[in-house]
Amino acid sequence: MSHVGVGPRAVMRAVAFLTTGVLAVPALAGCTSEDPAGKPLAEQDVAAAARARISDGGTLRWAVDSVPDTLNAFQSDADATTTRVAQAVLPSMYRMDETGSPVRNPDYLESAEVVDTEPKQVVVYKLNQQAVWSDGREIGAADFAAQWRALSGKDSAYWTARNAGYDRIEKVERGANDLEVKVTFSRPYADWKALFTPLYPKDVTGTPDAFNDGARRALKVSAGPFAVKKVDTKGDQVVLTGNPRWWGEPAKLDEIVLRAVPRDERVSELVAGKLDLAEIDPETADEVTLAAGPRDPATGTPLMGPGGTPAAGPQGRSAAEALRSWAIANGSDEEAAEEEVLAREERGEAEAKARRRQQALSGFELRKSLEPAYTQLALNGAEGPLADERVRRAVARALDREELTEAVLKPLGLPAEPVGSHLALSGQPAYADGSGALGEQNAKEARALLADAGWVPGGPVKKKDGEEAAGAEKDENKDEDKKDEEKSEGGDDGTYIVGEDDKNKDGKNDDGGNDDAGDAKDGADRESGEKHSSGKNTAQGGAPGAYAPKGTAAPAGAAAAPLAKDGKELTLRFVLPSGPGSGTLRTVADRITDMLKEIGIGTRITKVPDESYFKDHIAAGEYDLALYSWPASAFPATDARPIYAKPVPAADGSLNVAQNYTRVGTDQVDQLFDRALATLDQKESRDLLRKADSRIWAAAGSVPLYQRPQLTAARKNLANAGAFGFGTPVYEDMGFLKKGAQGSRPTAPASPSPSS
Repeated sequence: MSHVGVGPRAVMRAVAFLTTGVLAVPALAGCTSEDPAGKPLAEQDVAAAARARISDGGTLRWAVDSVPDTLNAFQSDADATTTRVAQAVLPSMYRMDETGSPVRNPDYLESAEVVDTEPKQVVVYKLNQQAVWSDGREIGAADFAAQWRALSGKDSAYWTARNAGYDRIEKVERGANDLEVKVTFSRPYADWKALFTPLYPKDVTGTPDAFNDGARRALKVSAGPFAVKKVDTKGDQVVLTGNPRWWGEPAKLDEIVLRAVPRDERVSELVAGKLDLAEIDPETADEVTLAAGPRDPATGTPLMGPGGTPAAGPQGRSAAEALRSWAIANGSDEEAAEEEVLAREERGEAEAKARRRQQALSGFELRKSLEPAYTQLALNGAEGPLADERVRRAVARALDREELTEAVLKPLGLPAEPVGSHLALSGQPAYADGSGALGEQNAKEARALLADAGWVPGGPVKKKDGEEAAGAEKDENKDEDKKDEEKSEGGDDGTYIVGEDDKNKDGKNDDGGNDDAGDAKDGADRESGEKHSSGKNTAQGGAPGAYAPKGTAAPAGAAAAPLAKDGKELTLRFVLPSGPGSGTLRTVADRITDMLKEIGIGTRITKVPDESYFKDHIAAGEYDLALYSWPASAFPATDARPIYAKPVPAADGSLNVAQNYTRVGTDQVDQLFDRALATLDQKESRDLLRKADSRIWAAAGSVPLYQRPQLTAARKNLANAGAFGFGTPVYEDMGFLKKGAQGSRPTAPASPSPSS
């Protein structure tokens, strides 16, 4: 299961009190002539094809995580499938391009611009004169006005999840004619392009009853290339059909069926021919890649594995093993021969089943990119050791983010570059690497921060009833045994450390990554932060014996002595999901555990059911460390503020955290967000957001790690669908290629030419 938090646009912004204070941060990269935003690390992979090369008709069967509880994207229980449906059937004034930037959608909007800033900001929308709802009524100011009133937050009868942006509107009215909508703001709003996407008809937003209940299981009126035909909760699917009143390029497909299929069952549904498009996990991606590769024309078996390596023989058996099996089956020992014949028959059946499975998957290909979302390590600063900023900074400085990123992305053949911002991803206009405000990975400085906070090696630890005293004299082997039992299976760090003897025999981690992922770096020294050309960690405190023969006993001092303070050992609760799709998170957690151990911090890993992971642990604050993801936004001043705003006390004495599940925030960050939101100068807004990001880094409430991989199995003749990256899908262009036509795929990076 993927653990992306509730979408940042799905919850109302929290109110924060502002006080004075100053925080010095390093100069931003934006001060140089080079654009710090950079470029997206990976392209879309959708097998792009011109509409003329796509057949008319057909049904696309697309796997989703769930049938949505509501089709109203502005309600708290809306989910990713709600968004997918809304994109296909409702107006959007702006859509996202390949860099994650908003671009005008010409099917609905001829133009939109700020026409006045004084005394108030005024935006005029000029609508496409052909734009109509499916009941024939023109899209107009009445729809804009009804949505504003519903989402403004002024009428509590509307059960809305958020009112960000709409609460800044003073009035919405008809412009010079029926095709113009004039919106006047009470306060300046930089992210005005985020509004009215999606746009619901006034039939849905006009009254509280209609808003609350009218669009949960049906959308009677729509205005996209598709319309909702039915929401089938018993059949676990949503069926979209072509909209006959659509004025744009006609949809190539007759229907899109969004089928709710658990991630661990998708490969079986692909094999059974019941899906055409599905996001998949790394293990399934390997299987799809293998099946889609070159095959022996005589036997039909794959010639090459996923990484360009020779494919394994039947059931992974070598020629020598096959010859030995034949010899036993035909030997003089009748009992052994009979057993081997039976075993060969069983293997034959298994091999035939595997060949049928591969043959079924050979009609698919892996389309991969980077998802517009990133995974972070969250540090709960509400209480305990992590309430001290020095301890949080020490944890953050202990992490080798490059190693963690490579462990996840390198085995998948995706660009492995750590995320440098909490507020944007590489290629987005607001992106800049602000991690310098925290500092590079450095174990020595991390230990110094812990010492300054009073955590010392081998400090006395108070006895508990029935326990021996712990500290410098504590039996470290017991502690290690307990921790190893709690770690996920196969979760090593990719480099053999002497004393560790539990690596998987097949040389792979749980997430399918190769063991050498961590060795490909050029040698980051965790102790001092220095690099060495040999690629080996040579400083004191590094991974001792990392290149020693397997089985060598671990020397004394392989890890820093446990730290203690006031009679308590420094051990952090690391909460992880336990579901079948969480192998990557568990692998990353194991590596983080090893990195923290090097500076004397212990971890206690707790695995919890997927369904309770976020609600009962992350949102409830029942954790010290956790891994989860946030989607990127084209409007970070609006959408990221509730995630990083300083929590404030509620009337009942509880803490109102909005979406700031780390409970770490500062007045300065809040002020910078507010200023970025109130300026209409885009450059100034970006600069303010980058300063806010630097301060978020410095507070060390969360540490961005890597952009999430987006792996999609797609039928080979399916065009304009797959791994969309930042871009909004263009549903009317999706379809199946005509015979002989091919879609365009991203070009793989060229291999370096051998030197002469």
